[in-house]
Amino acid sequence: MTDPATIEKLRPKLDPFYRAVESVLIGQRKLIDGLLIGLLTDGHVLLEGVPGLAKTLAVRTVASALHLKFARVQFTPDLLPADVIGTQIYNPRTGDFTVKQGPVFANVVLADEINRAPAKVQSALLEAMAERQVTIGESTLRLPRPFFVLATQNPIEQEGTYPLPEAQVDRFMLKVVIDYPSRADELAVLDRMGGLATSVEIPPALEANELEELRRAADSVYVDAKVKEYMIDVIRATRKPADYGLDMTGLIQLGASTRAAIALLRAAKAHAFLVGRGYVTPEDVKAAAPDVLRHRLVISFEAEAEDLRPESLVKQVLDRLPVP
Repeated sequence: MTDPATIEKLRPKLDPFYRAVESVLIGQRKLIDGLLIGLLTDGHVLLEGVPGLAKTLAVRTVASALHLKFARVQFTPDLLPADVIGTQIYNPRTGDFTVKQGPVFANVVLADEINRAPAKVQSALLEAMAERQVTIGESTLRLPRPFFVLATQNPIEQEGTYPLPEAQVDRFMLKVVIDYPSRADELAVLDRMGGLATSVEIPPALEANELEELRRAADSVYVDAKVKEYMIDVIRATRKPADYGLDMTGLIQLGASTRAAIALLRAAKAHAFLVGRGYVTPEDVKAAAPDVLRHRLVISFEAEAEDLRPESLVKQVLDRLPVP
């Protein structure tokens, strides 16, 4: 466990990062927090929102604020797995094959509109995200550290999209949903981005060694046994809500997995670190739970018929479970 004074000393190192990113992204503090939680916990983040809400700009801006190698892949229906991870090239002179690395060999990888490509291409990222390695032919190659996938997607209701496979979705630690900005924020966007010169260059605000130091500090945030038990209750209540006195029978087809419990623990610790606290409270759990669980719950047709969403079911669990 890191001493609270150390947490208070290290947390201000993120302030230049916040200032740099917020100089481009207006009114998106929750989005920035979500991306930082992914960075601090070595987890991948899925961003969802309708077109035109600056999902790609957000990822580009975060990558610019980091002194790390960045790569972007535009997912399209005709994309091939080799376009993501790389391929083998035959050399007729020597008769050998050489490996040409794909864009996945970077520290920060933007998978733009990931649900525009078929499942076989989406799955090309699966080994990379889960194992931090890729296999090309007979060669298994390690990916650089840190390795962070930020994927954007449009809602499934939009034409020309493909639902992500369950295994792929579960590899994302967080799913952050971007909504329309407030009226005041949208006016500020017009003032800042309404001209022809809309690109804003920002210098790197966080070095790789600083990020690693912050990761270790966030990982060492203290979690009391009662708070861990509360996290487990939240997870188990999504599986068997009746056991916790919740009237949600038949609404959840598949509850959160053990991997979700691990992700909730790590995200809650990172959230506590972001507010400069050396220990996790139930409020940290409540703040992290929606982004951790919304893409891991499989709701029933009955819930869909009642126009319920995973977020609303998670909120019911958080509102009704007793807090330690």
